[in-house]
Amino acid sequence: MDIHEYQAKEILKDFGVTVPAGGLAYSPEQAAYRAREMGGDKWIVKAQVHAGGRGKAGGVKVCSNDVEIQEAAASMLGKKLVTHQTGPEGKGVYRLYVEAGVPIDREIYLGFVLDRTSQRIMIVASSEGGMDIEEISEKKPESIVRATIDPAVGLVEFQAREIAFKLGIEPALTQHMVRTLMGCFRAFRDRDATMVEINPLVVTTDNRVIALDAKMTFDDNALFRHPQISELRDKSQEDPRESHAADRGLSYVGLDGNIGCIVNGAGLAMATMDTIKLSGGEPANFLDIGGGATPERVGKAFRLVRSDAKVEAILVNIFAGINRCDWVAEGVVQALRDEPIDIPVIVRLSGTNVEEGQKILAESGLPIIRASTLKEAADRAVSAWKGDKANKVEVKAV
Repeated sequence: MDIHEYQAKEILKDFGVTVPAGGLAYSPEQAAYRAREMGGDKWIVKAQVHAGGRGKAGGVKVCSNDVEIQEAAASMLGKKLVTHQTGPEGKGVYRLYVEAGVPIDREIYLGFVLDRTSQRIMIVASSEGGMDIEEISEKKPESIVRATIDPAVGLVEFQAREIAFKLGIEPALTQHMVRTLMGCFRAFRDRDATMVEINPLVVTTDNRVIALDAKMTFDDNALFRHPQISELRDKSQEDPRESHAADRGLSYVGLDGNIGCIVNGAGLAMATMDTIKLSGGEPANFLDIGGGATPERVGKAFRLVRSDAKVEAILVNIFAGINRCDWVAEGVVQALRDEPIDIPVIVRLSGTNVEEGQKILAESGLPIIRASTLKEAADRAVSAWKGDKANKVEVKAV
């Protein structure tokens, strides 16, 4: 789960990380009022969306007076912000963060991520802040500093000091940097985060280390331990299909193809999508119904996939271990009887109670296309999709 910049800064502030003064605004007038509250002669108006690259897309503007603040706010609120991370559809801007300007001397990149290879939290930092880490890695790889954290002891001060030295932090500011690193680590660990990124972390001309931006992502499976984090969720920033699925205990990722996929297990989902591609089709989604594929759960999955107007065929691919093929078959049959659909449905079952499942499908009287192997299922799905599409075009022409 992602959260907004201002929310991430509130969390990091509680762990000792220094952030600029700022306030939330929902209108141009409120944005100007927030600036007057803070005082000063320079303010930054920031669009609050779950995406990076806001500055290049016009979502971050520096202002010097009330008029400029209100104009900047009016140009963002209610609009779609399109960045390299949002895709062409963009994300809606419904709130702004107005922040006091700070005198910047230098910018640093700082990130905490889970490294799957070492199975540890990894710190990735660079003395070249203000750019995306991918851009830094390409243009100035020698500036990147990496360090892994031993889970038995956590981040210790000597390790934090070593990172500060490698980043060229002045001795007088080393302890400030250590406090920032330790605070980020504790926030990451104690809130079950999967990413903490500050870009840029700035050193100011008056010798302070300040988080000028902040992003945090959390482990969805650990949110039950952190109700205060769950409350920060902003569904307006999520794919409505994905949030709808998450609320019903399903894992869903929307894609751009035409063949909907209902599977159990992430590995099987990846294999199914790859095989569809190899057969000449394009998957429309990644939908994992998990280990408890009851008929009701399968029905919810069907309704979710069918709600996507781009879906022109549905492939159900289940390998039953904990699941049972007869449960899945009952769910498919019930879903199609409750809400008949006019697109091809292809079902491949394997594993526990597969004979019973196949019998249920065969005796249902429904036009379900059955397959024995994944390759056969993908081939039949692509063939049925292309044939159905051709038939509809022909009928339309007539």
